[in-house]
Amino acid sequence: MTPAPADRPMDLLRFATAGSVDDGKSTLIGRLLLDSKAIFDDQLDAVEATSASKGYDYTDLALLTDGLRSEREQGITIDVAYRYFATPKRKFIIADTPGHVQYTRNMVTGASTADLGLVLVDARQGLTEQSRRHAVLLSLLRVPHLVLAVNKMDLVDFDQEVFDQIDAEFTAFAAKLNIPDLQVIPLSALKGDNVVTRSASMSWYEGPSLMHHLEHLHIASDRDLRDVRFPVQYVIRPKSDEHHDYRGYAGQIAGGVLKPGDVVVVLPSGMTSTIEAIDLYDEQLDEAFAPMSVVVRLSDDVDVSRGDMIARVNNQPIATQDLDAMVCWMANAPLRPRQKLAMKHTSRSARVVVKEIAYRLDVNTLHRDTDIHGLGLNEIGRVQLRVTQPIFVDAYERNRTTGSFILVDEATGATVGAGMIGSAG
Repeated sequence: MTPAPADRPMDLLRFATAGSVDDGKSTLIGRLLLDSKAIFDDQLDAVEATSASKGYDYTDLALLTDGLRSEREQGITIDVAYRYFATPKRKFIIADTPGHVQYTRNMVTGASTADLGLVLVDARQGLTEQSRRHAVLLSLLRVPHLVLAVNKMDLVDFDQEVFDQIDAEFTAFAAKLNIPDLQVIPLSALKGDNVVTRSASMSWYEGPSLMHHLEHLHIASDRDLRDVRFPVQYVIRPKSDEHHDYRGYAGQIAGGVLKPGDVVVVLPSGMTSTIEAIDLYDEQLDEAFAPMSVVVRLSDDVDVSRGDMIARVNNQPIATQDLDAMVCWMANAPLRPRQKLAMKHTSRSARVVVKEIAYRLDVNTLHRDTDIHGLGLNEIGRVQLRVTQPIFVDAYERNRTTGSFILVDEATGATVGAGMIGSAG
């Protein structure tokens, strides 16, 4: 039974914030939380008291988000902090990512699942090297929507010429990148101008406030609804009297739409079957789509295990043991050719060996440095890998789930790299 529109879950928007030190990113998130009434009175009281004890003549809204003691002391954000809030129109998850180049891995982590990237610049400083680097990283990660928030407009007397110059410069730079949707918004996080409500001080600006843009952004068409991709995470066999013959395959849909009656293929076995039912808790669904987590039951008793992939017979992912990928390296010890690592791709685990490191990408200039012997901490480069068993992939630009993977140090179990598949086969 399909729930009535009023009963459907509220739409969720994930967005990642990035900015240079002192661009006002934490203050902006604090303003969003405050003006959307997403914080409790006692939280606000604590922030006001802390601000007063520090001698500030204003309430430092950045204290609402800077939870780590060290980042409070330094006044910078050094880790990814996730914040949750909701308005009557939409739910939000904010990934507050650090701005420094030495925390590139943190930004990659925070932005990898984002629907939108929010880059802050200081209106007084204009575009900086970090601003451009953030845009390049968001483009590499195929984040489909980007907002450039020109902050601290109050400190340039809300001058339209200052905004127009930054807007034109960034728009020209973004044209060189893969950024399908760009919105540039002038605002003052400290004063609240154009954050939640339109600013009376910038009547020349005819676009939406930041909150209005976030609430009304259309993201449903960003998901891959063409290619059915269902990585099996767990096989459910209750073995109870009530569900004596029940056998279901649980996982999160990575792409496409699943319906009872669909003919599907199970990889790697190549066995075909028909979807008998799709279960969600105690409810049977008429259809399911990415990124829903469901249980799929098949009409035939075929062998399906964790790590297998269910797809359409005539639309299958690439089965390969050779990968060409952009890798962000996250460990202190460098990545070297012939190095052996563990890999996690969707629900499938394997081992890999590094065949070649083709080049290191300078994320500030987009220059490709081929005279290298490895990738260091926070560096990004194109790497060829050989996998010990076939995995089922798509290009990252087509499907960000089946087109990505993580690399793991087998000795420590630590995640040391994140990869985006460019081509396979």
